[in-house]
Amino acid sequence: MKQVTDKLWISGQPTDADLAVAAQAGIRRIINNRPENEEPTQPGMAEAAALAGQLGMDFVNVPVLSGRYTLEAVRAFQKAVDEAQGPVLAHCKGGTRSLTLWAIGEVLDGRMKLTDIDALGERLGTNLAGAKDWLRTNS
Repeated sequence: MKQVTDKLWISGQPTDADLAVAAQAGIRRIINNRPENEEPTQPGMAEAAALAGQLGMDFVNVPVLSGRYTLEAVRAFQKAVDEAQGPVLAHCKGGTRSLTLWAIGEVLDGRMKLTDIDALGERLGTNLAGAKDWLRTNS
């Protein structure tokens, strides 16, 4: 898990053990950014939601195909983070989609500048070129 803000953490696909650690660390909501059956080894949404619930966490599904961001997905992601009753762990296959959704929303809402995206990516070891490209094309 990589900390983005006081409220938001990102990661790649968590294991059951990772989710248990997240719950113990105070995470209260899981946001899944992977489409169902993106790859054969990923857990199903019902299974993931059930495990999150057993661990005392909410589960929100905001699926995004890799590299195919939409304003609707950005706003759904923001809403899921904003409405969480505590820290959030957003995940996808490697964490890039989750961080990209957050970064796009931050720039669109004026809390971050397009020129700040590279520093964010460097700090978290994530390539955010997709966020920059989307913002240049869609804003």
